[in-house]
Amino acid sequence: MKYLKILAASVLMCAFSLTSCDSYFEVELDDQANLDDVFSQSNTVHSYLRHIYSYIPLEEEIVGSAGAWAVARSDEATYSNYQWVYYNLYRTGNYSSSTPNGLANFGFWDRFYIAINQCTIFLNNIDKDKQDDPKEIEMMKAEARFLRAYYYFCLFRQYGPVFLWFDQTPDEQIDPKTIDRHTVDQNIEFIESELWDVAQILPTDLTEIPTIDPSTWTGRATKGAALALRSRVLLYAASPLYNGADIYKGQMKNMNGDYLFPQQEDPEKWQKAADAAWDVIQMNKYSLIEDKSIVANGTTITDEDAKFLNAMKSYELVWQNDGTWSSETIWGWWWRTSNKYSNATTGYDYMGGVGGTMIPALPPNFGFYAGFGGTAPSLKLADSYPMWSTGRYPVKGYEGRNDMSKPIVDPLSGYKTDGFTEGYKQYVDPLYPEWRPAIKAHNTCIDRDPRFYATMVPNGFYWPHQGKNKLFTCFNSTSATSPWSASSNCIRVGYAFRRAYPAGLWFDTSTEYTPVTSLKWVYPAFRMAEIYLNYAEACNEKPERDAASAIEYLNKVRNRAGLNNIEEAYPGIENDKELLRWCIHKERGVEFAFEAHRHYDACRWMEAKEEYPGPWYSLHCSATTYEESYQRVTGEIAIEDNVFRDKDYLCPIYSGTLAEMVNMTQNLGH
Repeated sequence: MKYLKILAASVLMCAFSLTSCDSYFEVELDDQANLDDVFSQSNTVHSYLRHIYSYIPLEEEIVGSAGAWAVARSDEATYSNYQWVYYNLYRTGNYSSSTPNGLANFGFWDRFYIAINQCTIFLNNIDKDKQDDPKEIEMMKAEARFLRAYYYFCLFRQYGPVFLWFDQTPDEQIDPKTIDRHTVDQNIEFIESELWDVAQILPTDLTEIPTIDPSTWTGRATKGAALALRSRVLLYAASPLYNGADIYKGQMKNMNGDYLFPQQEDPEKWQKAADAAWDVIQMNKYSLIEDKSIVANGTTITDEDAKFLNAMKSYELVWQNDGTWSSETIWGWWWRTSNKYSNATTGYDYMGGVGGTMIPALPPNFGFYAGFGGTAPSLKLADSYPMWSTGRYPVKGYEGRNDMSKPIVDPLSGYKTDGFTEGYKQYVDPLYPEWRPAIKAHNTCIDRDPRFYATMVPNGFYWPHQGKNKLFTCFNSTSATSPWSASSNCIRVGYAFRRAYPAGLWFDTSTEYTPVTSLKWVYPAFRMAEIYLNYAEACNEKPERDAASAIEYLNKVRNRAGLNNIEEAYPGIENDKELLRWCIHKERGVEFAFEAHRHYDACRWMEAKEEYPGPWYSLHCSATTYEESYQRVTGEIAIEDNVFRDKDYLCPIYSGTLAEMVNMTQNLGH
């Protein structure tokens, strides 16, 4: 009964060593202890709570598997150098239910069921705690319920509807042949009702609990966290994949004869999604972070420069806010892989710990210590950003089967697909607003949304460090600063990911990774921009369409990026539901770049089957001149073509699990 015991795992918790932590995501476990002993003392109760927080997937880790890793499963990113086996399995379709289970192959089933059971153990024993204030105990109960709902959601987005223990202790003696999955609606109802209930208990702000020091509570759940997760859950429930999708009609009945997926669309689910997003908005606690510190000086900085640079800085602050939780962050955590940024002995900790190294793995090899050129922005992501002057999304699609060498361009956008501009004044970074070196820029990289430059450095542009004053150029020549190579570390796409790198930091030696560690970035698992776009999407889709509200909240996100209103960019859009839907989808793609949204969005919209398949396109980095390197080609990245089929919308349940729970329904096509 190996896999049944994972479902019903009564993992006896261990005694806990308290550490000097900055958040509830760090805990050390050692010798086994009796649960009565653990829950009779405040320090071990809090350590147990730390432990159940520790199952939160490492969504901020975009280099290894790390329990989440949805970024590289989508079409927003390309593995420029490292050809990770499990990544290739997914993108090329070379996986199945018999692929070995585990985090490296997206197998999170075991992990989250263990986490769910740990939450229930906590709830069943917390009343033994006689040392903590009753109000704090009530709060901790609500936190455990929040986390249990969150872990069910983590299973749901990976596998679709799953088996629910609801709020009961898993029964280890249950006959495994009697276990099958509950329906989508049952999953959603349980998760969202739990979140609604705990939102009435959790504090709006951590300072509301007088018995604790809020500085030690960083990352713990609040009312806003519960309502934000509920907003996402109900948005998913309303979306096509989970709301009457044709591919599931007449398919996938559980052993009780219930269809796991709704057989008909329920448009009212969009109203529920809109209401859930509004519940967060009307808290009036969170707002988009904005920086307006750069002002025109009449010479080197014009009014337009200041507007652009402030928008760029505002977007950078979503991640890089000097270790403080901004007004936009509803719930998140410290960048937990920061301890992998440096290693005093080896210089970098390449595959150390749970997820490997992020900072050394991503930058180009042009002076960075251990610059591997790993994950890079895809050409599709680069094509997605709006134009600064017009506010329009320039690329409407591609000819053929996602032939990215032949973009279908909006002629009103102002976008040019070829040619160069000499003497282009690059917006380098708001840290050095006067420093705008002139470059020879490809026209595809000119006049783009500020978020474009805050997210990536294009081939031929300066890296944001005035002191180093170094161009990033990737082609097959000794004159390139990050030259292409057939066998060694280099960026093969043509764009370098820079969103994780503060301006003004360089990494010549291992010791220079230390400042990044000390910055203690906050990863915003839920932020207000998501809630605004959730609301905009739901308002556009609900039965009594509210175009005015959809446009208002879409504009809030666009305006923070310095863009004009969507109705100015697209006159008449208020009367065009499909166009507004397309714009909202495009906006989510650029606003949440590398934040683990794109894959789940493309799947819930059922767009991945059209968006993902095809060969890998990149710039022609093996060319011998800078000018030739801006040709779009295939073959620079040695991976099989991307594949996506109906069965790829959800991951398979591992065959080893099904060998015991023989009546559990497998996902479609697996």
